[in-house]
Amino acid sequence: MQGLTFMDDTFVSIILPTYNRAGFLPTALDSVFAQTWPLWELVVIDDGSTDGTEAVLDQYDDPRMVRLRQENRGVSAARNTGIRASSGAMIALLDSDDQWLPDKLERQLAYMRRHGYDICQTDEIWIRNGRRVNQKNKYAKPEGWFFEESLKMCLISPSCAMFTRRAWADIGPFDEAMPSCEDYDMWLRACLRYPVGLVAEPLTVKHGGRPDQLSNCVPCADEHRIRALLKILQGGGLDARQRAAALDELERKVAIYTQGCEKRGRTEDAQRVWNLFCMAREGKEVPLNS
Repeated sequence: MQGLTFMDDTFVSIILPTYNRAGFLPTALDSVFAQTWPLWELVVIDDGSTDGTEAVLDQYDDPRMVRLRQENRGVSAARNTGIRASSGAMIALLDSDDQWLPDKLERQLAYMRRHGYDICQTDEIWIRNGRRVNQKNKYAKPEGWFFEESLKMCLISPSCAMFTRRAWADIGPFDEAMPSCEDYDMWLRACLRYPVGLVAEPLTVKHGGRPDQLSNCVPCADEHRIRALLKILQGGGLDARQRAAALDELERKVAIYTQGCEKRGRTEDAQRVWNLFCMAREGKEVPLNS
């Protein structure tokens, strides 16, 4: 495995997009400033917030924090903007409603250095509606090469992830046309090209269960996962087994999606997505914007 040689002066760019989360943002920010690893920059991208986000950021006077603001374009565009503006050899993602334990960066960097990983994540604690909940076994994070397992569901959490800028150049950027499941799309590409490390300690706290989260407020998530699968099939680089696995998962997701369309009388949508699957199965070029 060819990995980056980490030095004691490894610089980490932390990318934190936010949109109308002024009430949660201080917890995320404080967890960054509490990190035991001292060499970092924090790039905060305000994606057109209309609440008190600007006032929250005004309370933090630290030269390591870079503030950017753009019109609301979604989390993918915000992350891409932040990464383009960053300079570290390492890139770590943090959502504005999550937080890190103080030694998250330090322990993750040490693990990546020891094992030569270009991409790594940590385990996490799940908080739902203010209460800690146990994860089901199917959400257990794997380590190493797990492309075929990642076809079924997203197995990498953005706030847990860190990767080299070299890996980003290979797998990025986030797809700005996807209003949700952009992480599923990104990590499919990552898992195809790289083994993924796992620090098997809960160093990230993930908060959820709220209606403002993408998983709850963006409809038709399966349609976006279908797009991601069509992209990975069309992008090349799959061996015969990987292609068969991707087609099997695509057929399963298309069946779920079309059944839902038919129940709601959306027969044209059902037929459109089924036609896309048939084209992919036959190896034809798929119009991803249709």
